[in-house]
Amino acid sequence: MSILSVKNLSHGFGDRAIFNDVSFRLLKGEHIGLIGANGEGKSTFMNIITGKLEPDEGKVSWSKRVRVGYLDQHTVLERGMTIRDVLKMAFQYLFDMEKELNELFAKMGDVDAEELERLLEETGTLQDVLTNNDFYIIDAKVEETARGLGLDDIGLDREVQDLSGGQRTKVLLAKLLLEKPDILLLDEPTNYLDVKHIEWLKRYLQEYENAFILISHDIPFLNSVINLIYHMENQELNRYVGDYDDFMKVYEMKKQQLEAAYKKQQQEISDLKDFVARNKARVSTRNMAMSRQKKLDKMDVIELAAEKPKPEFRFKEARTPGKVLFETRDLVIGYDEPLSKPLNLRMERGQKIALSGANGIGKTTLLRSILGEIKPVSGKVELGDHIEIGYFEQEMKNKNNNTCIEEVWSEFPSFTQYEVRAALAKCGLTTKHIESKVEVLSGGEKAKVRLCKLINRESNLLVLDEPTNHLDVEAKEELRRALQAYKGSVLLISHEPEFYEGLVTDVWNCESWTTKLF
Repeated sequence: MSILSVKNLSHGFGDRAIFNDVSFRLLKGEHIGLIGANGEGKSTFMNIITGKLEPDEGKVSWSKRVRVGYLDQHTVLERGMTIRDVLKMAFQYLFDMEKELNELFAKMGDVDAEELERLLEETGTLQDVLTNNDFYIIDAKVEETARGLGLDDIGLDREVQDLSGGQRTKVLLAKLLLEKPDILLLDEPTNYLDVKHIEWLKRYLQEYENAFILISHDIPFLNSVINLIYHMENQELNRYVGDYDDFMKVYEMKKQQLEAAYKKQQQEISDLKDFVARNKARVSTRNMAMSRQKKLDKMDVIELAAEKPKPEFRFKEARTPGKVLFETRDLVIGYDEPLSKPLNLRMERGQKIALSGANGIGKTTLLRSILGEIKPVSGKVELGDHIEIGYFEQEMKNKNNNTCIEEVWSEFPSFTQYEVRAALAKCGLTTKHIESKVEVLSGGEKAKVRLCKLINRESNLLVLDEPTNHLDVEAKEELRRALQAYKGSVLLISHEPEFYEGLVTDVWNCESWTTKLF
């Protein structure tokens, strides 16, 4: 019995088709990895199956009484609520049941023996449900999950409006896991998690008895928790048994077989056309030529998918800076209260540094303080001579109504339209993407537009805040290669050690100076 059935789904934006006649079935207990390059429609698919988007064609059917949990990073958290309040909301249906139970108890003093018997039976059933769903140990469950995702470090009585983007996502993920729905839908859940909490989530999903669909470009994480792959490419959705490595073996083999069959058929078509051209005019061979032409007309021609542009990042380098890029003197970072001890940090030309540590301890705040975007609580930052900084922010906060062309052109007005299009294509964007509004692009495509602006500006110090969030495997590998080739210096925040190991010269552990670990 399938939990979810999708039949003949077709969808697109404007003249850009995303899916064409796609079908999908999810069975109880399946652990699915939904993969594909940026822009192939993974998040769109999630929005369609959760009813946030209406498909152009096709049908989505859930089996009855299925509880669906979706990690939606755009959920609004109510002001004035604490982390504990939000996590306890996962058990709202049990609190409602307890309220009903208390109301039944209150009625018992005013009823006859027959009604009392009925009420006792009803209350017994409700108490069994509460006990079986661990209602009486909710606080312990809340604290266990909060500890696993590092929320106890922040403090469960902290108000949610004070949280960073990463901390907020952790709260939403913890609430979702506590709800333990029949199916979990997770769209890049590791983007805002640090290493030890990714490890905890990995163990949780390995032991999760219900079904889930996971979108992730973190291949080691994906491999450790899934047993089925659904691959999105060229408006199709194809199923593969096994993990990502198993998928790649079969996918490459199928690709090679298709290319071999295509070459063989093209040769056959060429030979048949040549025979027809040479023999159709001669009476003695006209019938044979007509026979060959009929074969040509009936042939089911193999078509290879058009090659998508591969990203190619090459950072433009500015003049050589002075020896010291920046130095901090007793710098204390923070907003209303300090996030760090006094810091005396120094970065020199040629260094490539990764900042590591849990979310919410001030890594982004440190970057923005060095860049002069935030005033320090105390102390100061001194920048060296001839510094040209290229800054990649973790997320763009403002809504963007520009097309990709307008977005890049506004930064580089001297470029011709051809140069703007070529720059975007080099970042792995197709013509359809390039002409679309930035707002309708996937997270990975938006990141590529921002990288396009970054690589076309001369710099000698790159400041990168989680640049791999949302990037597909191919783009991530190319970014790593480009940063290795870059002659300038790099200051980088990343939750993926496999991305920065072997790339950076130093790792600064921010947990050694933060005031935010308890």
